[in-house]
Amino acid sequence: MFRRISLQFKFGLSYIIIIVAVLALMNTYPLLVSQNLVFRSKETSLSSSVKVIESSLSGLAELTEDNVAQALSDLRDTGVSRILVTDRSGRVLYDTRETGGARGLVVFYTEVAQALAGNDAFYCRYDSEAFLSRAAAPVVYRNQIVGAVYAYEYDAEQAALLRNLQKNLTAISAMIGALVLLSSMVFSRLFTRRISDLLQAIRSVREGAYSHRAIVRGNDEIAQIAAEFNSLTDRLQTTENARRRFVSDASHELKTPLAGIRLLTDSILQTENMDSTTVREFVSDIGQEAERLSRISEDLLRLTRLDSGSVDEARPVAVGPVLERVIRMLGVVAREKEVSLSWEADDGAVVMATEDDIHQILYNLIENGIKYSGQKGFVHTAVHVEGQAAVIDVEDNGIGIPDEDMGQIFERFYRVDKDRSRRVGGTGLGLAIVHDTVVRRDGTISVRHRSAGNGTVFTVRLPLAEGGEPS
Repeated sequence: MFRRISLQFKFGLSYIIIIVAVLALMNTYPLLVSQNLVFRSKETSLSSSVKVIESSLSGLAELTEDNVAQALSDLRDTGVSRILVTDRSGRVLYDTRETGGARGLVVFYTEVAQALAGNDAFYCRYDSEAFLSRAAAPVVYRNQIVGAVYAYEYDAEQAALLRNLQKNLTAISAMIGALVLLSSMVFSRLFTRRISDLLQAIRSVREGAYSHRAIVRGNDEIAQIAAEFNSLTDRLQTTENARRRFVSDASHELKTPLAGIRLLTDSILQTENMDSTTVREFVSDIGQEAERLSRISEDLLRLTRLDSGSVDEARPVAVGPVLERVIRMLGVVAREKEVSLSWEADDGAVVMATEDDIHQILYNLIENGIKYSGQKGFVHTAVHVEGQAAVIDVEDNGIGIPDEDMGQIFERFYRVDKDRSRRVGGTGLGLAIVHDTVVRRDGTISVRHRSAGNGTVFTVRLPLAEGGEPS
C-alpha cells in the first residue's frame, strides 16, 4: 500500500524541481553561448590568418620549400600556434614548429584534404583545458590548386576564462539552490500548516463538534475558504440545534396524546364493572387523542416534504375559489364556537402555486383565528392585488399575541399559551407550515396587532401569475 504523500512534500518538491531546472539552464546556456562566441571568434581570426598566408603564396606557380620560406620570411607573428604549407600532393613544405616538425612528410589532416579539394575548412573544439582550432585553405595560381595552408591554434587563456565563468555560475547556483531549498521548506510549511488547521477543523465538525471554528489569518483564498467554512459551520450548528429541538418537541407532542390514550385504556381495563356512560366518555377521549396524533403526524409529514424540497410544480391558481371552499369547510366549526366568518376576494388574485398550497395557507390561518377568537368573535379574510402581488389578510378579534412572541410564532411547536393551545387542539405546527409554504412560493408572511381592539392580522404576499389563466 502506497504511503500518502503530504501536501507540504509536494509543494517542496515542486519548488525544488523548478529551481533545479532553472539552475541547470543557468549553468548550461551561458556556457554554450560563450563557447559559440569563442568558436565564431576563432573561425574569424584563424581563417583571416590563413587567408593572409594564402595571399602571400598565391603568386607562385609551384610551391617549393625555398620559395615558400622566402615568401613567408617577412611574415609577422600571427598568434597562431602552428602553420603548415603543403604542395598539391600534401607533402609539408613549411612548418613553424621548431622541434618535431613535419617538413618533408605527407600529412593526412582532414582540413588539408578539404583544402586540396578546393574548399576552405575550419574546425574548433573545447576540451575544458583549451580551445583547439584548425583551419585550412587552398593556394591557387591561375585557377589551379598548387598547395594548401593549414593553421593550428591552442588557446588555454580563453578556456581558463570559461572555466572561471563555470565555477562562478556553479557557486552562485549552489547559493541560490540552498536559499531556495530553505525558503521552499519554510513557505511550504507555513502554507500547508494553514491547510492542516483547516483540515483539522473539518474533521472536528465531521465528528459533531459544530461549535468548532477554523482560525486562519490573512486575506488570501485559504482565509476565504476558512471564512466560508465557519459560515457553513454556523448554519450547521443552527440546523442541528433546530433539529434537536424539533425532535425533542415532536417527541413531547407525540408522547402527550399517547400517554393520555394509555392512561384511558388502563383505566378501562383496570376498572371492573365500569358503567357504559363512563366507558363511552373514555373511548371518546381516546378518539380525540388519536385524532390529535393523526393531525400531528400529518403536519410533520407536510413539514418533512417542505424541508426536502419535494413540492409540486407551481401553476396559476385563483385564490378566490379556494377561499370560498375553505370558508365552507370551516363554517361548521365556526358556528359551533359562534364565530362569524366573512370574506372578500379580488378576481384578479391569481398566483403561482398549487391549490393545495393556497388551501393549507388559508385553512391554517382561518382555523387559527377561529380557535383563538372565542365566542361571539369574528374572522375576516380579504384578498386583493397590490402591484405584482396578491395580498391575503386574515383578521380576527381574538386574544392577540404579545409583542415578545411576535418573532417566534412561526417556529415549529412554538405556542404563546401552551395549555390553551392544547385545549383547543393546536399542534404548534400550523403557522410553521404556512410560513414554509409561503417562502417556498417566493412569498412573505407577517403578523401585526389589529388597529382597533384586540386581535391579530396575518398578511401573506404571493407573486402574481404573469398572464396565466387559473387552472
